[in-house]
Amino acid sequence: MIAEPLNITVSLRGTREARDNYQLFRFTGLLDAFSEPTFRKVIGKCIDEGPRNVILDLSQIDFVDSSGLGALVQLAKQAQSAGGTSQIVTNARVTQTVKLVRLEQFLSLRPSVEVALENIKQS
Repeated sequence: MIAEPLNITVSLRGTREARDNYQLFRFTGLLDAFSEPTFRKVIGKCIDEGPRNVILDLSQIDFVDSSGLGALVQLAKQAQSAGGTSQIVTNARVTQTVKLVRLEQFLSLRPSVEVALENIKQS
């Protein structure tokens, strides 16, 4: 499957791969107050269209602020209420930011895309 580019902002770039039972999003750049509204709108629309299981690969993200964390929480809730799951692949920077606000369990942090895919297969 070819990754489809997502037009977010100049500071946040991403791709989307839709499979049978999940969507994989990969991002680079900054998930901050500037990029958050478009990020939330684009990913939210994709969740609505399905599939409902979502993997957000943030392992190449340089920075996440409180706006970005809020968007991640909203998108996780949206996926759950649609009957799907949400998992976030992180790097050390993103993990540290998420742990500061104690959301690591709720946001289902994963060390790699492969681990996230295994969790979808098991559910």
